[in-house]
Amino acid sequence: MYVCSCFGVTEAQVKQHAEDGACTPRQIASACKAGTDCGSCVRRIQAILGRGACPRRELADQGRPVLAADLSGLDEAA
Repeated sequence: MYVCSCFGVTEAQVKQHAEDGACTPRQIASACKAGTDCGSCVRRIQAILGRGACPRRELADQGRPVLAADLSGLDEAA
């Protein structure tokens, strides 16, 4: 089912972005543009995010980045 008609974003895609760490509608928008055009899907996105626990909610609550890739080991490669 489509959540965002403007950009063709499905509920499954929103859930995948949430599993990847997007905990807010703004973070979903950054990941896939959903909610950035007409805005009619923002409430639907909020409902989807509200159904499941965000795996990185603790980081978000602490103001730490939640979408950053794991950069451990980069110093060794440099």
